[in-house]
Amino acid sequence: MSTKQQIEKMLNDAFSPRFLEVIDVSDAHYGHAAANPEGESHFEVNIISDAFANKTRIQSHRSINKVLKPLLETTLHALALNVKSK
Repeated sequence: MSTKQQIEKMLNDAFSPRFLEVIDVSDAHYGHAAANPEGESHFEVNIISDAFANKTRIQSHRSINKVLKPLLETTLHALALNVKSK
């Protein structure tokens, strides 16, 4: 399973989003320190879920980082988040 697929599965399982888009932007970071030359190290996530209602941006980001912690400790180097509840 690719890193993108793992991110999608983990976020779907944890937050049951109404919308989820995971974009591999690793190409834009080629040659950057800690970037995997084969890709799948830098991602953008757009997610809409009721799970983020009444949470601050920091709380929402922390909850996502907690879910993705196994990947952040191994293959995932950078993650840009766009989180909404509506």
